[in-house]
Amino acid sequence: MTNDNDQPQSSSTAHATTPFVSEHEPLATELHPISDATITVRVIKSFEFRTQKSLVLQHLDLRSLTVGQLMERVRQEIQKQSGFKPYRTLKLDTMKLYTVAHGSKTSNLIINLNHDEWILDENKILAEVGAQNETELSFFNRESYEAFKLDPEVKWD
Repeated sequence: MTNDNDQPQSSSTAHATTPFVSEHEPLATELHPISDATITVRVIKSFEFRTQKSLVLQHLDLRSLTVGQLMERVRQEIQKQSGFKPYRTLKLDTMKLYTVAHGSKTSNLIINLNHDEWILDENKILAEVGAQNETELSFFNRESYEAFKLDPEVKWD
């Protein structure tokens, strides 16, 4: 590239006026900021029988919403939505990261049995634990989870 005096321009000058154009379609994490995120929560009824139902929550502000507040909101949705009737008596007390958008998923279809450090602290803000738009979380009974980890036999395939 040259200027009016046929002198080469530096590449930084040439790129300064060129607008950036993405070479890919926008990813889900790019379309919605963490202040307006969509989260999928896998509400787990049985690890052995792989019984779970997904709840999609939209328009969440992950900058201020705590894990505990999200857990309470999911419990409220379970009580309100007719499709969750079989889940209403469960003691749901633990939330764990399943995957973030565009991340790899585990071969277990309802929970990631590895990475117990991904079990979330109720007092943490979701953005602090790495949640972003399109994050998937598992919500379950901790006692049932620990028992399944000791004997991870699936009783139905």
